[in-house]
Amino acid sequence: MRFDLTKDQRALRDEVRKFTKEEIKPEARDLDREEEYPSAIFDELSERRLTGVTLPEEYGGRDEGLVELALMIEELSAGLMSVASIIGLHLGVAEVIERFGTELQREEFLPEMASFDAVGALGLSEANAGSNKLEMETTAERDGDEWILNGHKQWVTNFLDADYVLTYAKTGPDEDAPHNISAFLVPTDDFEVETVWETLGANSVKTPRVSLANVPVLDDRLIGEENEGYVQRGELHTGVNVPARGVGIARAALEDTVAYTSSREQYGQHISDFQGVSWEVSKMAERVDTARLLTLRAADCADRGHDATREFSMAKINATQAAVDNANKAMQLHGGIGYTTEHDVERYLRDAKLLTIAGGPNESYKNTLTEAVFEQHDD
Repeated sequence: MRFDLTKDQRALRDEVRKFTKEEIKPEARDLDREEEYPSAIFDELSERRLTGVTLPEEYGGRDEGLVELALMIEELSAGLMSVASIIGLHLGVAEVIERFGTELQREEFLPEMASFDAVGALGLSEANAGSNKLEMETTAERDGDEWILNGHKQWVTNFLDADYVLTYAKTGPDEDAPHNISAFLVPTDDFEVETVWETLGANSVKTPRVSLANVPVLDDRLIGEENEGYVQRGELHTGVNVPARGVGIARAALEDTVAYTSSREQYGQHISDFQGVSWEVSKMAERVDTARLLTLRAADCADRGHDATREFSMAKINATQAAVDNANKAMQLHGGIGYTTEHDVERYLRDAKLLTIAGGPNESYKNTLTEAVFEQHDD
């Protein structure tokens, strides 16, 4: 089967690739080292309407699909994974509002989200609800035309620079699960920051633990159907941004390794001329192509309205592990200098590891993939 990008898709990819090369890569190392939020980069992305790439044009977006999202995220992640992470999560929140919100909610929030004047973060995971989100303890109890929220969220990426948290809370009894969880759009000012985690990578964006204590939320901030927020979330596919980030890191590691091994000389020749080295680099290229094809297949499948559970699980497992493997191999082939911050490969490795956990650990996706495979062959 032939899979070609359209002229418009190639143009978008090339636009973001050029932007990444000129605006992100020169700043990436310092942003990571100083743990600095990339505000200027987001200002530029907003000017290009890329912060709303998947949102409808009527709200200021570019009305692109998931293939385009995956292409954009790959390019951004090849420059600095934190930038891609923030955009991916932000657009995921916006998609919930677009798909399941009321027309008034779409009109109120989406234009500012498309321009990145209002930034969304996700409040889903909790200390005791990691892989199994149905065990969340955050509750929302109705009080007239309000809901009273109590609880915490453990990993709220970009909370410190966001305006709203899409917060999932139990609104029904446990025996009704999964039809007992609703989604609310809650201002970040209503949360208390408990812990700002120090992490191995993704240093330009913080992921704190935050809590809610008797916080009133108006009923018009309920996004989607009452008790159906978690179920409706299962219909979304912007999670393809996670494997796309893996493709970006895997590719960046490959490109840096090709450049380094082609210029580094030992024993009177470039180290790329040693067969053992060249075979390793070829394997890195294989990982990139496989990860990209699986990711784009999943995105295309979802764009065409098909169930992409099998395809997405396969892409997530493969692409995120490819990022780790390529970053690790890049460091090895760079030798001692790769272990220093004089090159980017050590950052690739630190950032890549997160992706095998983000959005759910790869082990969970292996279970999902296994179920999908056996279900398909049982038909």
